Amino acid sequence: QVRLVESGGGLVQAGGSLRLSCTASGNIFVIKAMGWYRQASGKQRELVAVLTSGGSTNYADSVKGRFTISTDNAQTTVYLQMNSLKPEDTAVYFCNAEAITSMVPVSDYWGQGTQVTVSS
Repeated sequence: QVRLVESGGGLVQAGGSLRLSCTASGNIFVIKAMGWYRQASGKQRELVAVLTSGGSTNYADSVKGRFTISTDNAQTTVYLQMNSLKPEDTAVYFCNAEAITSMVPVSDYWGQGTQVTVSS
């Protein structure tokens, strides 16, 4: 159906930057929104940023002004530019897509996750 492949995670010092990428593939008819969530150890998964096909964005308060979400022209790859990283940004980051395929109405799809570790 829909496959999401993430890349770009890693280890960075506090104050540094990372850029995450996520590419969607499969029998996609429409992608309504793509976004990033994160889950720190022992915590629930939380929204980081989302971008709709109409261009609307929503960011978690904790990342506003530091993270930027964007897509390519085809709107099948979503990026998360993360600047001024803090140790509390350490988490597994998951890509999410809300998509319609030829066989399935609108559904949520998830990537496998990529680890981001920010050292102090």
